[in-house]
Amino acid sequence: MKIIENNLLFIFISALPLTIIVGPSVSLITILLTGIIFISIILTLDISKIYNNKVCILLFILYLYLIFNTLISVDPFSGIYRNLGFLRFLLLFLAINYFFYVNSKGHNIFIFWSIIFSIFVIDVFIERYSGTNILGFGADSVHEESFTRVVSFFKDEAIAGAFLNGFIFIVVGYFFSVSKQKNYPMLISVLFFILSLVAVVITGERSNTIKAFFGFVIFIFFLDFIKLKIKISLLIFLSGLLVIIILSFDYLKLRYKGQFYDFIYSKEIRDRTFENNIYIKLYKSGFNVFKNKPFFGVGNKNYRTETCKEIYKKPEYICSTHPHHVYIELLAEHGALGSILILYIIFFIIFRILKQIIMSKNYIQIGSFIYLLINFIPLLPSGSFFSDFNLTLFMINFSIMYAVNDKTNIFYSKN
Repeated sequence: MKIIENNLLFIFISALPLTIIVGPSVSLITILLTGIIFISIILTLDISKIYNNKVCILLFILYLYLIFNTLISVDPFSGIYRNLGFLRFLLLFLAINYFFYVNSKGHNIFIFWSIIFSIFVIDVFIERYSGTNILGFGADSVHEESFTRVVSFFKDEAIAGAFLNGFIFIVVGYFFSVSKQKNYPMLISVLFFILSLVAVVITGERSNTIKAFFGFVIFIFFLDFIKLKIKISLLIFLSGLLVIIILSFDYLKLRYKGQFYDFIYSKEIRDRTFENNIYIKLYKSGFNVFKNKPFFGVGNKNYRTETCKEIYKKPEYICSTHPHHVYIELLAEHGALGSILILYIIFFIIFRILKQIIMSKNYIQIGSFIYLLINFIPLLPSGSFFSDFNLTLFMINFSIMYAVNDKTNIFYSKN
């Protein structure tokens, strides 16, 4: 029976990137089924390693806090499913760790992920050059705000760049690992990495481009087989290549060169930006929500409830789904105390294994670590941290970061 359950785990975990593309409902069901299968397996095993593990304890504390956050929310029903649903991500974390614990060939998952990711990258290039992707989705499918951004298989959502970022460092880490173990030419992995980064750039998503570039820089300096001079040369070459690509497309020129250049060199445009830019207005609105509820905020997924309900009473509010900034969102919806707790748990469980990550030179683990890190770059706009899409990508990378190293996998680890 365990063989069947392990095979099902393999299928569901391998399908995760595809289910995210197909839609949130499919992704949700896949993660739920993964959790259910894991529960059926773990009931027959000694689970002391779970309830004695520091990471599991902290994640459970975070889950308890989210339940508490529901109870004190402005509208408890707005965030109840998001908060209670966090349990499925705890089970996903355990399931992925368990799978790599019992399967010596668990890395076969990354073959499927690489195939899906590569098809997505090719599709992004096709849409940028032809106007539509291989299924006919493109500019005409998107609302005006996202006009001419690449949507790829997401049809009506401009989140292709975010999806690429979610898997680029894992897949590239896998490429480098295979090249190192089997003596394949490292140049192939480097070229694939550059091609993937270019794909993020041409989606037109500026925030995700900046995150991807920072991630690329960090990843390059983790590579132990490349000399420092070559690393610096590679970064200079890549920077020049990205500039050429941006200047080759009018829309990219507007998104990157025009807006950034004008902002830096024109005081008038800077002043107008600070006054009228929608993101800055949202940041101010989120901070005003925080000031009115400074300790525990208005509750997860309640920024919209608070601002849209009170907008006529409080003109400093901007009605929106979220403030579009991870730190301001946490302050607005969780207050100072809740934000400190959330960030402490996240940063502690990420950085507590940094030494093992560096020492092991496990490129897949390094890639996952980098993705988690770039999610918290200050100032950049971001999607809602606890949304299904963003939290799924975050928890996949978090789970892989722990699972692929025997010294950090929770079923191997003693702490």
